[in-house]
Amino acid sequence: MENDTIDKEKVKSYVLQAVYADKEKIHDDTLIFKEGYFDSMGFMVLISFLEEEFGIKTGDADLLEENFESINAITEFVKQKKQ
Repeated sequence: MENDTIDKEKVKSYVLQAVYADKEKIHDDTLIFKEGYFDSMGFMVLISFLEEEFGIKTGDADLLEENFESINAITEFVKQKKQ
């Protein structure tokens, strides 16, 4: 459980530093793509960050909106890929 919290903090920290928006508006369940905080270029950089930071590989089958729609979803995705 402890690692999940650390992973979530890393994901959250990355998302908050990557967006040019009011940080107060972004919560763990904010839909970061639907609400326009991330675009396709931001998505590619996010994937690179996740692969480097967590030592995971992201395949085409993983590139589903629900895996990356929020900080919670990204954290869950990382958790599943690390197992």
